Parts: sequence; C-alpha cells; structure tokens
Amino acid sequence: MVLPAKIFEIKEKADMGFILQKLRDFREEAPYETESGESINLVTEILDLRFEGGTISGVFAKDFVGTRFYKRRLVETLVTEEAPFWIRPFEDRIFLIVLAPSTARGVKRLLTGNIANTLSRILFIKRGAIVETRIPHETLREMHESNPQATKLIWFDQVDIPGVEKLCLAGSDIADTELYQEYLKHGKIWYVVFEVQKYGLVLGITRNSVVTLFSKSTIADFVKYIQDEILKLIE
Repeated sequence: MVLPAKIFEIKEKADMGFILQKLRDFREEAPYETESGESINLVTEILDLRFEGGTISGVFAKDFVGTRFYKRRLVETLVTEEAPFWIRPFEDRIFLIVLAPSTARGVKRLLTGNIANTLSRILFIKRGAIVETRIPHETLREMHESNPQATKLIWFDQVDIPGVEKLCLAGSDIADTELYQEYLKHGKIWYVVFEVQKYGLVLGITRNSVVTLFSKSTIADFVKYIQDEILKLIE
C-alpha cells in the first residue's frame, strides 16, 4: 500500500462548532458542456461529515472530466475523485489532514492545495486561511539519527554543489557513513523513509508535511499515527 497524506494548518481563529456548521451540506455545481454539446453539472461536495472525539472528518468529492483518444476520436469520461480529510485541534492550533486519492491525477489536483483552498473559501470566504505546514530539517535529522537502523532512504535538497539538485542515500547504517556527514554539509534533509517498529509502519516524511504510508495498515491507524506523532513535529 502506498498512501500519501498532507498536513495543512487553519490559521484563522475558529472553533470546531463553527467549522462543522460551515461544512455541513456544502455542495457546488459548475456547468460544463461536453464535446457532443451536452450540458452537465460538475459537482463539488462534502460527504460523510462527522464530529467524533473532538475531530471533524469527512470526504471531499469533486467531479472531473477525463479525456482520451479512442479510434482517433476524443472521448470524455466523467470521474469523481474522493479524498477523506480530518480537522484536528492540537494544543492551540487546528490542523487539516488530507488523504490523497490513489490516482496520480487525483494526487496532483486534489492534494496540492485544491482541497485546502476550497475549504478556506467555504469557511472564511477567502483563500490563504489554510496554509501548508513545515517540518524542520533539524527534526528530520534528529528522527533519523535517533534510530539510524530504521532508516531506509534519505533525500537531500538545497544542495550547494554546482550542477547537483538533490542527493540520495539508501541502505543500513546511513548515519555512520562519512558520505552521510558529507551530504549534511552540502544540503538539507528533504525526505526520510523509515520504519516505526512501535506501530509496525514504514513511512516517508517530507519537510512540507507529506506523510506517505508504504506498509500494510488501516487508514484509521495511519491517521492516528499522524495525529499522535507527526503534528507535534510541525514548526
């Protein structure tokens, strides 16, 4: 299983009751005319909205029109992408966790800001009230060096070597190699893949708070790990 999730933060002041009320029964329709001249409505809506244990959860559903060629003719196909989300208070902050759809197009169009911007507009009538979050390079470094045997892969970015954009290390005992120390001098850790033995999970984490699950797990356990262990790492 490869399952990515991205963490955003709601920066505007709001309580959970206000958020729940605003999201309940949200539905938008956008007119679209097909190549054949048929008029249809593309729907964006929130389904399965719940409030349990202090957390709001739901499913963000959006219609798209897919195109492909069949026998030299353009064929349009209606597709609905669904992305579960969770809104969770943590200390004095409120975070939005979005689970990406499985298709590459869904990841690109829904995960990368579309849901956050739409929810920002629903809640606060403007974009920018829900923003991306960051996990510091130093935190990812500490996570790796505290248990280097669990690390599977490390990517470095912001590399100062001319002509080199990224560096990668893979294998066991990465922290004990001279190459690891050398790469730290030239770049920052962008992405770490590691095993969390306590939870039985293999995860990848990026500095812009994308958490990817690579091992077998339920969605509930994956999201619980993010809520319990990842939210506290965000700067």
